Amino acid sequence: MIWQKAHEMTRLDIISDPICPWCYIGKARLDKALAANPDHPFEITWRPFQLNPDMPREGMGRREYLEAKFGKEGAVKAYAVVEEHAAAAGITINYDKIQRTPNTLDAHRLIRWAGVEGKQNAVVTDLFNRNFVLGEDISDHVVLVDVARQADMDPDAVARLLSSDADLAEVQAEDRQAREMGVQGVPCFIIAGAHALSGAQPTELWEQVIAEIKAAAATN
Repeated sequence: MIWQKAHEMTRLDIISDPICPWCYIGKARLDKALAANPDHPFEITWRPFQLNPDMPREGMGRREYLEAKFGKEGAVKAYAVVEEHAAAAGITINYDKIQRTPNTLDAHRLIRWAGVEGKQNAVVTDLFNRNFVLGEDISDHVVLVDVARQADMDPDAVARLLSSDADLAEVQAEDRQAREMGVQGVPCFIIAGAHALSGAQPTELWEQVIAEIKAAAATN
């Protein structure tokens, strides 16, 4: 692999949706590798992708959504696998608390604004927690404003932005761009603008990638 030069950080773009359980698992696995390598070279940016781009803005009941997407038996099987991998990654999914499947367009707008302030990781972490652990509706502006507040963003400014169409078109354009690039599912990790890894990659792979980048940097 060819990586960026030693004096540069390595871009890691993560295309994700905060209601995607595999994105939640993938983040947990990546976070373990980053924690074990505090001098890691990554400069991380979270990018939008809606698993359900045609979801009504108000969302829909989770049972209705799952049965429409998987069928009754298919939903049970799919989520049993997810829960197994989540437990192995050390994270919690409380499906019994999740009553609604939200439209995530406004959550993606919040993530975008958090990027301007260098607070994307805190916001993404909280969105995953609120959706999968607390079962909160992350399309609810009250919830999103509280996420912003917890990340030390200006809650009043975020509330005003959410009540407008600010960055709606930009988020939708980024989503389309990802699909045009060939992204069909998330998470998708793009390293240095060139190397794509699709799916919730294991921690060991991330440790190997970090080691390769460091080794390449040391020879430059």
